[in-house]
Amino acid sequence: MQHLLFRSFLYLSFCVGIASISACQGYDYTINDKVVYRPGPLFTDFAALDPALQACLEQAVSDNAVTTASQLTQLNCSHAGIENLQGLAVFSNLSALRLSSNKIRNLVELTNLAGLSELYLDNNQIVDPVPLFGLDELRYLELSGNDKLQCPSGKSLAHVEFLTLPAHCQ
Repeated sequence: MQHLLFRSFLYLSFCVGIASISACQGYDYTINDKVVYRPGPLFTDFAALDPALQACLEQAVSDNAVTTASQLTQLNCSHAGIENLQGLAVFSNLSALRLSSNKIRNLVELTNLAGLSELYLDNNQIVDPVPLFGLDELRYLELSGNDKLQCPSGKSLAHVEFLTLPAHCQ
């Protein structure tokens, strides 16, 4: 009985130790003063023209321990004061992008994000939706609150399953 209890204690101690170590993503792991694992450096090879977008990208890279651009697949930069998306295309593996309630007008940079399946652009200053027409993977598109949006024709976004347009386009 004591042997079983001791083994259970060892197993539990081992599990707690592994769980606590896994929470330390940015640290070197050593055994007997020898480094056995060193995480790669965070990805820094990007430069967004807009300071608010740059700050959002830096935070996402840090929060998600991103070491290559392709690792970032979801990004939420809502309510960030972003006006320009130039520099975002480096993160070409983005599948979900939230840019709600910013000051975005030009969407040309998004043409390079062919894998986008969810895009939230509500409450911005978008006029021309044409750059979105070539995003064939796009299934969810939120454009409400863009009062000057040129309403897209029915077939231009036919592949989008869930589309929300401003009131003047309905």
